[in-house]
Amino acid sequence: MIDDELMTAVEEAVREAVDAEVVPRWRKLAEDEITTKSGSHDLVTVADQRAEQRLSDALRALLPGSAVVGEEGVHAHPASYAALAGEEPVWIIDPIDGTRQFVAGEEGFCTMVALAHHGETLGAWIHAPALGRTVLARRGGGALVNGEPLYAGSPESGAPLRVAVSHPDYTDESQKRSLRGLHTEGVDVRDTGSAGLEYLALAEGRLDAVAYTWEAAWDHAAGLLTVTEAGGAHSTVAYAPFRLAGDNALPFTAARDADTTRRMVGLLREQRD
Repeated sequence: MIDDELMTAVEEAVREAVDAEVVPRWRKLAEDEITTKSGSHDLVTVADQRAEQRLSDALRALLPGSAVVGEEGVHAHPASYAALAGEEPVWIIDPIDGTRQFVAGEEGFCTMVALAHHGETLGAWIHAPALGRTVLARRGGGALVNGEPLYAGSPESGAPLRVAVSHPDYTDESQKRSLRGLHTEGVDVRDTGSAGLEYLALAEGRLDAVAYTWEAAWDHAAGLLTVTEAGGAHSTVAYAPFRLAGDNALPFTAARDADTTRRMVGLLREQRD
């Protein structure tokens, strides 16, 4: 389904949307252009909304008959998330991943698009304009950042695992217990930033693993494919692959290699079991 022409066309659509709707508002947002959704931590800006609409229109035109599951669209129409379990190919859009960083004028944000069909992610595009980084990944075809192949490798033997995790304020008690299993000797834990950029850090070998307690497809689809195509792996605490449509046993983890993924699942299950 994804040939070179489509990969390029989607990259161009992402760049055009970001250049038109996101970059001009970075560090220039007015107060009335920022609102909240589920709580004070869950920000949305006019840049998120307009970039998603622009991308939705462009991507549907590139693949007639496709559906769109976007963060802002699902917030407005929750039933649209069900398209992930449907028969049509689905564009998964996160117009600004790291909205809090974007609002704060920081560089740690990106735009993510993935194409999925029958539960499999086929292609991924991650564009971080402030960092000058663009990731392209294709199922079975590897992953590139700025045209250079990504290779996650394996953690250094004997070195502490570098792990980014969901913030405890946004986890339930069962998930907190699981994450406490990571607070042990040989693991350096910190709170996550933009999920998309953490997945890029994994694919580049600058981070060893992540552990996340939420399953919104727009936060994970593009990043998980990137990590997988760079040689990494992922699993839920039920020793099952992460499912885009949801109903996953949480937390789930992604890591630079399969051995580290198994080690992470073991640690996450210690306090849970």
